[in-house]
Amino acid sequence: MRLLLRLIVAAGLAVDAVVHWRFAPDMAYVEGGSIGGDALFRAQAVLAAAVGLLSLAYARRWTYALAFLVAGNAIGALLLYHYVDVGALGPLPNMYDPAWYGDKTLSLVGEGAAALAALAGFALSGTRRVPDRTREPAA
Repeated sequence: MRLLLRLIVAAGLAVDAVVHWRFAPDMAYVEGGSIGGDALFRAQAVLAAAVGLLSLAYARRWTYALAFLVAGNAIGALLLYHYVDVGALGPLPNMYDPAWYGDKTLSLVGEGAAALAALAGFALSGTRRVPDRTREPAA
């Protein structure tokens, strides 16, 4: 079960990384802010890929927590900028995009699967087998 959760987390974050990397050049022309949209998308892609690899290599609570934060942040940003035109926020450009298309759906599904699997992995990695010391050893 834990291996399956690690694979789901890594696969979901891989989808997130690929979609963000592919769309980064298109985000270079987003207006506002001092940080380019292309830089944000590339940073998300690199972060998602790195955390995905970490979650494959180490099944620890901290890697699951990190994966949840990365995937959850991506979901939050996607939904916020889809439904609300917040404009430029400090150094962040105006990323409002009310259109819905296949790659956006693919990204949302990957991020959602990664977030849910990371949450489950976090919960399961806190449980450890404790030896039953109430039984007497066999003679």
